[in-house]
Parts: sequence; structure tokens; C-alpha cells
Amino acid sequence: MIFNPFRKNPHADAAYAVYNAIVAQSRHPDFYLHYGIHDNVTGRFDMIALHLSLVFHRLHEEDEQTRQFAQTLFDLFFKDMDRSLREMGVGDLTVPKKVKKMSELFYGLLGAIKDYFDSKDVEGLTQALSRNLFDPEDPENAKILAHYCFGQLDHLDPQGQIDKGTLNLLSPNDAIQAGGGQG
Repeated sequence: MIFNPFRKNPHADAAYAVYNAIVAQSRHPDFYLHYGIHDNVTGRFDMIALHLSLVFHRLHEEDEQTRQFAQTLFDLFFKDMDRSLREMGVGDLTVPKKVKKMSELFYGLLGAIKDYFDSKDVEGLTQALSRNLFDPEDPENAKILAHYCFGQLDHLDPQGQIDKGTLNLLSPNDAIQAGGGQG
């Protein structure tokens, strides 16, 4: 088979649809008005990274095609971060350094929360979220967000069409309640 550099990635449209759903959910006003996420560039990045982590956790034990989809979604995320930085006026020489820092933050968050997702450890996830997304002196909002994560994970678990571009997320309040918290 001859390599065709102009062939479209077969996962691009589906990844774009899922990424748009993640960004829309991450921009939900409740996170910023009621649950202690700062409404700034860092807070928005954190929420997109958290929602990507939820989706990646759902997809992590799937087949090769799903892994390729997840890679396409990951690549799209960082292309969007690159574009966003440039739109904010960050210089061409600085953008790669900032994107590298964002990737380190993303991998740090993913590493900090993965085991707690697996073990369904609300207290452990609360502490990890408190360290990574919140002021450590604000454990209540971190606990609310931990319940949100578990509610979304339970909701994502039976969804079999994510790699086809279909992602259905609960509202923040519904996910918190589904995860055992008070929304």
C-alpha cells in the first residue's frame, strides 16, 4: 500500500464532533458560577482537560480503531490550544513552549485522577482535584466536582458510539446527583 499524505483522517469528523461537545460542556456556566472553577484561560483549559480525561477513561480499553480515534481527539485538543494561544497574541516562538506546558499539565491531571476513576474513590479524587484545579483550601467544590466526574463516568460507560462522533453528557447538576452528590 502506498502512503497517501493527502488522505483524510477517517476519525477527524467524529473527533471534531466529540471535541465540540466537550468544549460546550466545559463552558457550562454552572462550573464558573456555582462550583468554584475560575472563569479565565486556566479554568477553561482545566475543564476541557477534565472532560477529555473522562472521555479518554471511557475509551481506554477499546480496540485499535478507538485508540486511533482517541489519538485524533488528543491531537485536535492541542491544535486548538495552539490556535487559541495564537489568537490571544502569544508570539510564534512562545506558542510551542506554552503548548508543551499545557501537555504537561494535562498529563499531570490525567495521571493524578486515573487511579481514582478506576477505584471509584471519591475522597482520593477530591484530593487530586483540589491539588490540580482548586485552591486546596476549597475542598467542598473539589468534592462536588468529584461527584460530577463519577456521575459522568457512569453515564458514559454504556455509550458505544463515542468514536463515531456521538457524545452525550449530563448537565452538571444531573451528573453531580448521579455521582452521589448534592447538585
